[in-house]
Amino acid sequence: MTQVSDLKKVTTVLDARGPRFGAAITTVVFAAALATHNAWFIVAQAIVFAIGAFKGPQFTPYAYIYKFAVKPFLKGEVPTEDVRPPQFAQSVGLLFALVAITGALFGIEALVVGAVAMALGAAFLNAAFNFCLGCEIYLLLLRARAK
Repeated sequence: MTQVSDLKKVTTVLDARGPRFGAAITTVVFAAALATHNAWFIVAQAIVFAIGAFKGPQFTPYAYIYKFAVKPFLKGEVPTEDVRPPQFAQSVGLLFALVAITGALFGIEALVVGAVAMALGAAFLNAAFNFCLGCEIYLLLLRARAK
């Protein structure tokens, strides 16, 4: 779970388990894209990333699946986190998806595989180890800006 320590105003918070669930689905989508060489998987994931980047990760289709199909079965205290780091991570994911789509459009297979593999690696880190690489980059940029 990523924490932003010096919040000056109240921001939107979300269930911290939701982005991890979304990362698990993203991992499957990108693995399928690599296994099948089907660019439509990447396009679909780019749409999900775009929703998460522009509206917030709590509005993605994966968040709705989590909210209605997974969350009701979870017990205990709900861990929350600031929405901004996961939203930034969605923007980074969108960037990698767009690079992969560009590679597919121009027939540059190495670009497609490289971009998808890096996004897959980041999604897997979040899904398996609860380490959001995009969130950590957001926090590093926030600290650098504060100096």
